[in-house]
Amino acid sequence: MKIAFIGLGNMGGGMAANLVKAGHQVHAFDLSADALTKAGEGGCQTFTAVPDAVADVDAVVTMLPNGAIVKSVYTADVIGKAPKGALFLDCSTIDVATAREVAALASDAGYEMADAPVSGGIAAANGGTLTFMVGASDATFEKAKAVLEPMAKAVIHAGEVGAGQVAKMCNNMLLAIHMIGTCEALALAGKAGLDPQKFYEISSKSTGYCWSLNDYTPAPGVGATSPADNGYAGGFASALMLKDLKLAMEGAQSAGATVPMGEHAKAIYEAFVEAGNGGKDFGAIFTTL
Repeated sequence: MKIAFIGLGNMGGGMAANLVKAGHQVHAFDLSADALTKAGEGGCQTFTAVPDAVADVDAVVTMLPNGAIVKSVYTADVIGKAPKGALFLDCSTIDVATAREVAALASDAGYEMADAPVSGGIAAANGGTLTFMVGASDATFEKAKAVLEPMAKAVIHAGEVGAGQVAKMCNNMLLAIHMIGTCEALALAGKAGLDPQKFYEISSKSTGYCWSLNDYTPAPGVGATSPADNGYAGGFASALMLKDLKLAMEGAQSAGATVPMGEHAKAIYEAFVEAGNGGKDFGAIFTTL
């Protein structure tokens, strides 16, 4: 297929490259000249304007920073510029209301659209092992799979439009809570006289098992290799986790849900980011304990 990929940041660059590897012709756009150069080196055809990138494609994939930008790009540069019949897939993490609003605008203009946020981080984006949570009709989901599978280890139909964003906000709220608890337990183990590595060996095979402990251990030199072993560089930035927690709190308020642990996790990450740590991996909460 001919696919336009809009947004070639830490995640989008690797995702676009994997579409090229799968044999698709990728039209790439980003505001960054460096990102475009790298995309060109990876086999993408690069463009300096979104309408030109989407002009004759079968599908448009977007990976953008927030809902306002997603809405702006689709309304100004994609809807009406891409051919009728093109499939729209927004892989950004944004608020549910905007995801549904943009999909409705696309539908009114004769396009099919899905929200398809991802889980897995930069390494998974580069390796083609992301998990996609897709909000779309059954028919649109079947079409979306052909585009998403080269970038994925799993493509899961979450439900109707907007359900992908609901899944993402709930998943990342849970991840933040797990990470803070993991950091607290590792720090307590060490201060109480138990070798943190021994705690890891025990808890990772016990009821304390979770991804933050087993696969992304936030204590340097303990357990699984993670950004903790590189000064908390790379990985999933704390500022992005805070962004996702804010989306979850907005979603909880809108849905009338009570999320006290989510609210506390947001407060912890907010203080951490405001202290100048937004660029550090979200496991760096360990350093505050």
